[in-house]
Amino acid sequence: MIGPLELFLVLIVVCIVFSAVFSGSETALIAANRSKIHSLGLSGNQRAVKVTGLMQDRERLIGAILVGNNLFNIAAASMATYAFTQLVGEAGVIYATTAMTVLVVIFAEVLPKTYAIRNSERMALAVAPFMSGVVWVTRPVTAALQALVRLIFRMVGADNDGDENVSEEEIRGTLALYKHEGGLVKDEHAMMDGVLDLSQVEVSEIMTHRKSMETINADDPAADIIEAILKSPHTRIPLWQGDPDNIVGVLHAKNLLRELHRRGGSIDGVEIMEIATEPWFVPDTTSLSEQLTAFRERHAHFALVVDEYGTLMGLVTLEDILEEIVGEIEDEHDVVVEEAAVTEDGSIMAEGAATIRDLNREFDWSLPVDEATTIAGLVIHEAQQIPDVGQVFAFHGFRFEVTERQRNQITQLRITPLQDNSTDADASS
Repeated sequence: MIGPLELFLVLIVVCIVFSAVFSGSETALIAANRSKIHSLGLSGNQRAVKVTGLMQDRERLIGAILVGNNLFNIAAASMATYAFTQLVGEAGVIYATTAMTVLVVIFAEVLPKTYAIRNSERMALAVAPFMSGVVWVTRPVTAALQALVRLIFRMVGADNDGDENVSEEEIRGTLALYKHEGGLVKDEHAMMDGVLDLSQVEVSEIMTHRKSMETINADDPAADIIEAILKSPHTRIPLWQGDPDNIVGVLHAKNLLRELHRRGGSIDGVEIMEIATEPWFVPDTTSLSEQLTAFRERHAHFALVVDEYGTLMGLVTLEDILEEIVGEIEDEHDVVVEEAAVTEDGSIMAEGAATIRDLNREFDWSLPVDEATTIAGLVIHEAQQIPDVGQVFAFHGFRFEVTERQRNQITQLRITPLQDNSTDADASS
């Protein structure tokens, strides 16, 4: 027959086991990869659905776990104290405290939490049905505890409205972590990062500047216009009249081809403006995500960019936006221009018009993009002047040497990463 002391020993072991289950469940349900669990739920795994439900109400989950964990820990400690005092008298309190501390720390905390960290998804799926039942049973208690906690927060002026949504910073941090650990290659990370940037980058930052735009005078003879279209690597070319900034239409090579085919190949009587489409102007502050949506809604691939005064700034295409995600897209008609190249001494020779975002993506840099779009613009902004050829500046952990300049435009730079990236002050020579 089992005596009182043996019964207490069995109950203590049972309490420690349940305490271990609660401790491991807490770690597993918090550490489990939400995306993996969500994917399992979509595939029909009911345990994963339960885990997702528990994760969505973490306050109630933590409350239920703490209630159960402390209940079993206190019960085990109380029974151990009673058992030891029966055996050795008042000194049993010290023995019970020492023994239970060791047992709880090792078997109810360290072991289950360590296992849960190493096998978070597996354990989360295993304990999901049990923890769902515990959360349901303890709802009245956890609701009261949550109300009390909120009241205390309000009394001390603390913010208890935490943001449970996954922020963009968290996504970027996760991508950076996966890249650091080898889970993502450079191009994959750049593409995912590019998608996140669409809402933050404006069309003015990726557009083809009006200085680099290829345009045609609509008043030129049809033969000259056709020749220019054939020589151009582009299928859509803006037409201007009177002033190169006065865009009056956009000529699509396919529309021109259809017109020539209709006329049997004859260019006599071809009215260029009749086959040109109306130009579409968009503000330079439009974000890439907004512009991408607009392209889809209008079934268009081409837009002209203007500033707040209506002045022509450049043009943006659907391909420009896609290149922000997948990198440069070049076909057999594109003229390939290498904006940056690594030299033998390890420095980078970059075109002044190279965008900071492209350089950051290509070389894993983190140059600021808030004050300038191009690398030449960044140098001018930091130097607070238009540098001469040969001048050298050091900021943001890099050395910038102006190697070429045309009038007031920096056309080429030599960029050298500094050994001590703490160098932040401008230096010139």
